[in-house]
Amino acid sequence: MRINNRIFLCLALTFLFLGKTVAQNEISSPYSNYGIGLVNSCTPSALTALGGTAYAMQNPFMINFRNPASYVAFDSLSFIADASFSVHANTLKIDTLTQKSAIAHPNYFTIGLPVTKHWRTSAGILPYSDLGYVIVDNHEVNHFGKNKYTYEGDGGLMQLYWGNAFKLCKGLSLGLNVSYMWGRLSYKQSVEIPGSNFFNTTINTSTHVDGIYLSAGLQYFALIKEKHKLGFGFVYENSAYIWARQQQLVTIFEGSLENITGLDTLSNEQNRKGRLQMPQVIGGGFSYNYDNKLLVGVDFTWRNWARYNLMGETDSLQNAFIVSGGVQYTPDPMSSKYGKRISFRVGTRYSNGYFSFNGNRVGEYAITLGLGFPFRGTSSNCALNILFEYGKLGSLNKNKLSEDFYKFTLSFTLQEKWYQRTKLE
Repeated sequence: MRINNRIFLCLALTFLFLGKTVAQNEISSPYSNYGIGLVNSCTPSALTALGGTAYAMQNPFMINFRNPASYVAFDSLSFIADASFSVHANTLKIDTLTQKSAIAHPNYFTIGLPVTKHWRTSAGILPYSDLGYVIVDNHEVNHFGKNKYTYEGDGGLMQLYWGNAFKLCKGLSLGLNVSYMWGRLSYKQSVEIPGSNFFNTTINTSTHVDGIYLSAGLQYFALIKEKHKLGFGFVYENSAYIWARQQQLVTIFEGSLENITGLDTLSNEQNRKGRLQMPQVIGGGFSYNYDNKLLVGVDFTWRNWARYNLMGETDSLQNAFIVSGGVQYTPDPMSSKYGKRISFRVGTRYSNGYFSFNGNRVGEYAITLGLGFPFRGTSSNCALNILFEYGKLGSLNKNKLSEDFYKFTLSFTLQEKWYQRTKLE
């Protein structure tokens, strides 16, 4: 058994890099105030470039953790690793005001390898949701003047998964991801009343969650003609109950939030136990592949957010429906000319939204563009994937608040021999 030193270097650097950022998912979006924050697509970069279409996608040189049944495509003698990094920028608009922000962060790190002839396995670390915002509201209150209300949130959820896939028969595979999910959701609410320190109050609420989350997948591929292949995929995620522990601190203060001169505790509740109920997810999709040159796919997803519950609070979320589609074109994957082995990708995604703002649902749409650059040499199955994504949350007409987001992503896929037999002469 042999793993190239490049794999070890990739593992070490990626885990060190992720270790610095696992505890904090920093974003700036008022829409992350709902539920567990803004939920990530949890899709490999190469498929995010297809609008996030993944349920019926299978490739021996890609780890499709969106559908665990896809792992059966891993090469029987190879080890594969995938690491992704993004720069995320967004622009918030409300009336005539505009706010811009940008962050850079790692996305995910995954590995995949064969176990037996009909069994493949994969493991990785993924961001599940992001929470981060600061909202300041100043308005007049009778007999008190202009009060200042401040709302803050930060944190998010991560997941560490281990997945296994089994080939049941020709073209049919079944997979299961077992994920350990953990994270922190923190909220702070403050009110400052001019001329009266007695009523200046802040409420800090922090909830730590951790537990097991399951995802099962099924895929079937059929060769219609010599070069035409149809694929079908199905994914189910259970409505998991995850442990939660909450602390809440209520204080009154003198001065301002920026310059507190005195502090007194009104309430300090520690280690309140409860649970987080995650939404049930049902998804399906199909794909068409022509001679490994043209790939087309469409996905449909339903998320049961109406059953969401955290410490007994539902947050008035609604069930959401998501549709995505994408196309990939590679002129000639086996060509000796490098330019013909570059993959071109385009996709789109739409969701009707799972929460409301200003009395209207906050929908989301996005368009994606991507390129896949194989490493030099026709025998190399390593690649660099580049993705650009533009999307929009909400609208000024319906929600009075809109968020335009831009994401630039790089991902590196490395494949090396896993089993190496030495021949003696």
